[in-house]
Amino acid sequence: MEYLPAPAAPAQGHILCCQCGVPIPPNPANMCVGCLRAQVDITEGIPKQGTVHFCKQCERYLQPPGTWIQCALESRELLALCLKKIKASLSKVRLIDAGFIWTEPHSKRLKLKLTVQKEVINGAVLQQVFVVEYIVQSQMCEDCHRIEAKDFWKAVVQVRQKTVHKKTFYYLEQLILKHRLHQNTLRIKEIHDGLDFYYSSKQHAQKMVDFLQCTVPSRSKSSQRLISHDIHSNVYNYKSTFSVEIVPICKDNVVCLSPKLAQSLGNMSQICVCIRVTSTIHLIDPRTLQIAEIDGNTYWRHPFNSLFHPKQLEEFIIMDISRVHERKKSAGAGAQSNKHTLAEAWVRKTSELDTDHQYFCCTHLGHILNPGDLVLGFDLANCNLNDEFANKMNPQHIPDVVLIKKSYDRSKRQRRRNWKLKELERDREASDTDDERQYQDFLEDLEEDETIRKNVNIYRNADIPVESDTDDDGAPRISLAEMLEDLHISQDATGGEGAEMLT
Repeated sequence: MEYLPAPAAPAQGHILCCQCGVPIPPNPANMCVGCLRAQVDITEGIPKQGTVHFCKQCERYLQPPGTWIQCALESRELLALCLKKIKASLSKVRLIDAGFIWTEPHSKRLKLKLTVQKEVINGAVLQQVFVVEYIVQSQMCEDCHRIEAKDFWKAVVQVRQKTVHKKTFYYLEQLILKHRLHQNTLRIKEIHDGLDFYYSSKQHAQKMVDFLQCTVPSRSKSSQRLISHDIHSNVYNYKSTFSVEIVPICKDNVVCLSPKLAQSLGNMSQICVCIRVTSTIHLIDPRTLQIAEIDGNTYWRHPFNSLFHPKQLEEFIIMDISRVHERKKSAGAGAQSNKHTLAEAWVRKTSELDTDHQYFCCTHLGHILNPGDLVLGFDLANCNLNDEFANKMNPQHIPDVVLIKKSYDRSKRQRRRNWKLKELERDREASDTDDERQYQDFLEDLEEDETIRKNVNIYRNADIPVESDTDDDGAPRISLAEMLEDLHISQDATGGEGAEMLT
C-alpha cells in the first residue's frame, strides 16, 4: 500500500496594486505602500520648520506667551515645549513617537523625528516618519533685562543695624547663601550701615523679609510709591520698599536691662553679657550663670543698648581664679547654663603690670580660664556709663570688670585656619580698614561657638595643609568633619584642550 504526501497548504492570496501592478497582500486601499504615499501625504499641514527663543544670560527657553522655563538639551521638557508649537497641526494625526536627532550644541538647530499615523483611503492606516527643524533664536528675557539695566526694580529690602561693626551682616550673608535666597535678587548693594536687596517682584522681597524675621530679632515696615497708572485697564505700577531694623545687640556685648525686664526674666542682674544672637538674644548673668532669651517683640517693648563697643575691649591677665561649685539660688531665679562654670578671679590689666592694682570679678568663663591666661573684658570701674538704666543702679551692684572671652594669638589662628567661607556678589563701597578686623572677629566667633557654626556652610581650604596638634595653644578649631568639600571643575576634568582622556 502506497502513502501519498499530504497536500500543501494553499499560499496566501495576493492582489495586484491598482497603480503599479506589483503583487501585494490585500489591503483596503488595494495599493502598495509606495503608491499610497505618493497619493496621500498625512503630514500635509504640519509645519516642518519652527522657531524657539532662548535667553543666553539665564539659559531659559520661552514658552509662549510669556513664561521662561529651564530646559536641558534633548530633555523631556524641551521636547514638550517643541511639540506644543505644532500641537494644533498634530490634532489631525495620531502621534506614535517623538525624539531628538543629535545636532551640534552650537548649531542653533533642534531637530525632532516624529512618527505619526492616520487613517486614509477605505480605512487603511498609513504610518509616516518626518523631521521638524527648529531654529534657536536669541532673545533676552525680562528678568535679564532688569538685571542688565540695574535700575529697573519693583521692590527693595533695606536691612539696617545701628551698630559700629558688621558681624551680624557677615552671619546673615552665610545664612542667605546656605538657603539660596540670593537667587532672585537683581542686585545687592552694600552701604555703611547695612545691605539693600533689589527684586523684580514684591513677592520675592516679602519672602526675604519673612526669612529675616525668622532668623534674627528684627522689626519691619513697608511703603510703596506709585510709578504709573493706566486709567483704561486700571493697572497700577508701584515700587515697594521694605525696611528691616535688626536689634542693635551683638555677641559679646555687655548690656544693662531695665529693672522691669530683669525681674520678668527671673530676677536676673541688670548687667548681663550677650553670648549669642540667633532668632533670639541669648543673655547670661556672669555672677550667677542665669540665662535668658529675649525675642524681637520683647526687645522692642523694653529696649536696651550695649554699654561698650568692641574697640573698648581691654586685655587682662588672670592672677588667681577659683571655681565656685555651689551658690544659693535667689527666689524666682530662672534656668542656669550647663556649658559655663562660675568662678571668682583676681585680674590685672596688661597695661598696668608695673602697678599693684588688681580687680576682683565673677565670671562665667571658669571652665577655660587658668592663672596666667590672657582674657579680654570691659573695665566698668574706670569708665563713664552713659546709659539711663545703669545710671540709676546702685553702684555696689555694678561689677568692676566683666570678662568676655579668652585671648589667643590672632596671627597664629589665622595662619592655621584651613577652612573658608563663600561670599555674596554685591556692589561694595570703599572698604574700610576696620572691615578686615571685623571679619576676623566673625571667623573667630564661628570657631568658638558650635551653635552658630551649625547654621553656616564651611568649606575646606585645600591650599592650607592640616597641621598637627603638637604646637596647639588651646585655641578653638573647627574639625574636618564639620567642613564641606568645595566643588571645583577644572579645565582638564572637562576634557578641555590639552587634557588627557579620562577613564
